[in-house]
Amino acid sequence: MTLRFAPTPLEHPLALPPPRTGGLDPALAEAFVASPTRDAQLARLLRPGALAVTTGQQPGLFTGPLYTVHKAVSAVALSRLLERRWNRPVVPVFWLAGDDHDFAEASSAAWIGADGALSTAALPPRPPDAPLTPMYREPLGDGVVGALAALADGLPTSEFREATLAWLERHYRPDATVAGSFAGAVAELLAPLGVLAFDSTHPAAKRAAAPHLVRALLQARELDRDLDQWSEAQGASARNSGITVGDGAALVMLEASLGRDRLVQDDGGFVTRRSRERFDLAALDRIAAADPGRLSPNVLLRPAVESALLPSVSYLGGPGELRYLALTPPIYDRLEIPRQLPLPRWSGVIVEPRVDRVLEKFGVSLEELVAPPGPLEARLVRSQLPPRAVDALERLRTALAAEYAVLERAAVEIDPTLARPTQGARQQALAATQDLEKKLVQHLKRRQETELGQLARARTAVAPGGKPQERVVTVAPFLARYGPGLLEELAGAFEEWYRRALEGPSEPA
Repeated sequence: MTLRFAPTPLEHPLALPPPRTGGLDPALAEAFVASPTRDAQLARLLRPGALAVTTGQQPGLFTGPLYTVHKAVSAVALSRLLERRWNRPVVPVFWLAGDDHDFAEASSAAWIGADGALSTAALPPRPPDAPLTPMYREPLGDGVVGALAALADGLPTSEFREATLAWLERHYRPDATVAGSFAGAVAELLAPLGVLAFDSTHPAAKRAAAPHLVRALLQARELDRDLDQWSEAQGASARNSGITVGDGAALVMLEASLGRDRLVQDDGGFVTRRSRERFDLAALDRIAAADPGRLSPNVLLRPAVESALLPSVSYLGGPGELRYLALTPPIYDRLEIPRQLPLPRWSGVIVEPRVDRVLEKFGVSLEELVAPPGPLEARLVRSQLPPRAVDALERLRTALAAEYAVLERAAVEIDPTLARPTQGARQQALAATQDLEKKLVQHLKRRQETELGQLARARTAVAPGGKPQERVVTVAPFLARYGPGLLEELAGAFEEWYRRALEGPSEPA
């Protein structure tokens, strides 16, 4: 395989996480999604002292954007490195955030089609007035059939095309839920790498999480104050997280009449933010005991609950996640939960051979290609101007500037008011040379439409719609072309990336 994996520069430092008390509560075993390697990996995680590297993501159609896979494979890579270093089991665990209620984000997928253009598919939109049902309760419905057909039409014939489509069809069925289909597909895909997929909405997980959510509600006032003070101390980094704290909102979400809703402190109790339903602590405690599925942590509380349930030494996240995770230390301290170290996942671009061929042909770098279009194309076209024309334009501009300078001095000697008209004439003359050059370039563009089309398709492959590749396209087209071996190749590259970042380059032999 001749793929290239180009990492983006790190925004957050990498450091080795410290070990912690290991082991998993056997009562949580059933919350791990079935896969061909689940039992073997679960046995490892249940050993005394076993640890985990965790990451996670909310559901997405056809496993969502590529960074979902980047996260999971990053956990594999760091787990391998730490297991060798500590000589104890370290298992990669993917936290399936099925409580998420953002249907718009979870219901679409994008890929690069056979024609090199960006294609998309989506489930029918949820009505604006519909309750914000969590994705683990939201059915896919018949719309997924059309979305699968659109993907099948967009994938070119390749060695692993049929196997990739069959994998998705096994899980993305009309009778499945949005989160359930995602969970099954992710668990099967990542099983060969030894990843355990943890269903945070499974009854066993909900029962285990409930006491921590109740404690967060009991201490809602203190947590609100702690987070407000911590956020103030963090300054600009806290403001850039995009998370509001200190507004009286609890860290716990409740499924109420309008779906998943934020609980807000109010006169000794709580009200749901949208539906304005009132609950006192006793009522919420009863819900936690009888129907814990209705309660879930918000984005700040979730990593603490994760660390309470799993022996995680590190959570791997993207830049945005790491910014808001920097706000969470007061939560761990207040709830007396050990904190896993937030670290960056691998982030970057999968560069296919066809893209590298274009880069080589035009003599440009990947950085130039992912930049906004325009300057690169103009430079490449301008480079095709005949050298004699380029030289003539440069000589003409130099001569115009020099001779008009002589005229301007003479004009000022005759009458100072002539200075401005002379300067205007100079600008007009220089503008005429620029207009001529533009016309030459426009004609060259028409002659080079094929080459510029190749450049445009290569740019779409690495920066679709001007956005990072990993935030737009799904993994399906890559699997269809390169097969399951792609994931192991990614794991090897990511492991080397972590090793070099944490330990430095190897000494020459």
